[in-house]
Amino acid sequence: MNPTEDTSCGPEGETAATFEDFHLLPEVAEAIAGMGFVKPTPVQARTFDPVRAGTDVIVMARTGTGKTAAFGIPMAQMLDPKMSAVQALVLAPTRELALQVSREVAVIGANRGVRCAAVYGGASFTKQVEEVSGGAHIVVGTPGRVLDHMRRGTIPFGSVRILVLDEADEMLSMGFEKELSAIIEGLPASRQTMLFSATIPDDIKRLSGRYMREPTFISLSGDEVGAKEVSHFVYLVSGRGRPRDLVRVIEAERPGSAIVFCNTRDETLSVASHLKRAGFHADWLNSDLSQAERERVMASTRSGELKYLVATDVAARGIDISHISHVINYTFPDAIEVYIHRTGRTGRMGRMGAAISLIAPHDIGNLYYLRLIYKIFPVEKTLPDERAALKALELTGLDALRRAFLGRANGAYTGLARRLMQDVRGEQIMAGLLAAYFEEPGAETIRERTTIPAPAPVVEVEGPTSPPEAATKAEAVEATEEAAGEKPAAAQGQREIYVDAGRKDGLRISALMTEIIERTGLPRSAVGRVRMLTRSTFIAVPDDHFAKILAALDGMELDGRKLKAEPAKD
Repeated sequence: MNPTEDTSCGPEGETAATFEDFHLLPEVAEAIAGMGFVKPTPVQARTFDPVRAGTDVIVMARTGTGKTAAFGIPMAQMLDPKMSAVQALVLAPTRELALQVSREVAVIGANRGVRCAAVYGGASFTKQVEEVSGGAHIVVGTPGRVLDHMRRGTIPFGSVRILVLDEADEMLSMGFEKELSAIIEGLPASRQTMLFSATIPDDIKRLSGRYMREPTFISLSGDEVGAKEVSHFVYLVSGRGRPRDLVRVIEAERPGSAIVFCNTRDETLSVASHLKRAGFHADWLNSDLSQAERERVMASTRSGELKYLVATDVAARGIDISHISHVINYTFPDAIEVYIHRTGRTGRMGRMGAAISLIAPHDIGNLYYLRLIYKIFPVEKTLPDERAALKALELTGLDALRRAFLGRANGAYTGLARRLMQDVRGEQIMAGLLAAYFEEPGAETIRERTTIPAPAPVVEVEGPTSPPEAATKAEAVEATEEAAGEKPAAAQGQREIYVDAGRKDGLRISALMTEIIERTGLPRSAVGRVRMLTRSTFIAVPDDHFAKILAALDGMELDGRKLKAEPAKD
């Protein structure tokens, strides 16, 4: 095979194309406009004409550059919705990516009546067969499950005229070469084949040589596969005390969100635990997790609730999180192609991102090959010493306090503050107050308070200080209130909502606030005092917003349980 190089535009894939240049069918144009697409990305602009002409293509493009639409848009144009048969097959390395691609392609083709079905392991064979036989024109699936259907004859692929291998290098690195070869050999020889890959290793060349016809090679970055939107940095470390070094890097960089990559499963657990102890919102993801736990972690990451996801390469394959600002290589990958896939998780769809690597002496060789082969030249940065890191942390905390409290003081508390500063134990008391503020359950820790748009609602727990035998102050207060048969009244013009969950149930103030804001569109200021007890929570809200907020909270899910919200009894 001697692929033809596409030189229709510059090496960086710059183009002035618009969707009008594609001469799309009205139904397809309407669909992509509804998806918010304004202008084709470089990969979409470069691939449309050759794909529409029926040419086989090999496209070197990173994840997150809009490549799903690059083959989804022309497929929606080319397939015949009146023909009740599978006309296109898209193979992806993981079920998550298969589902993601299936959803996007389905939306692109919906107005034309082009239907899509996802086929992957871990789901019912029968349901997949029913979905496909119900009129699917496109099947998106993982190699193993697609091959199972092919061998059993449960899904007919004899009418397939388009084959797409998405993330082809990842599929080959995961050991799917035999499955891919078997699937391709079982498809019509007259098909059009499209191969999308972040890198073009020898396995890709071998596969394309056997199964493609004079393909056009389209590279979105010339000899460089590192995107312009990603800045690359390295910190040189000794390799000893690496968890401590990671914390210092995070404190110096202040990422908005990050995936921390580890080479082994054991590392993910230990690193996530270390970050949690250091005060960061972190969790781990590796192949030991059940699917339910994996989906829980991924949902927390996508919602922004989880700020630091610690993962192995296998666990992270196929995940699609568009808002990740940083990728951190806790341990540098042994294969430099893996570096490309890791860093492809940030700087997506025009967003800026950063890739940071902790480089120990034994990693220098791989770093050299990264520079030599992929022309990526990370900038070397100096690890801050502990004194500088502590000072930076203190300044961040001071800035957070300024943002949260300047302008809120009144005369009564000003006098108390003056007395506090004059007290011989004032420093100790102030430290205790700061600890209560920054370590409040459900609040950001001091390490994660980079910006404070508005102070969070105060969690008020009234009553005497806990006796020694009480587990928490909240438990003692709740016991006191229940014994007295009373609770503090809401402010004038407000009513309280009762929620049947509290601290012991794992409920968080931030989760309640997010639910209210997202479902009602109200600002944070629309919510008054929040009192979270052991097994219950009371939320004071203005009378004019009461019904709206009550409806938003009733039925909210917590660990699979639907919470009950109702007007608090007097």
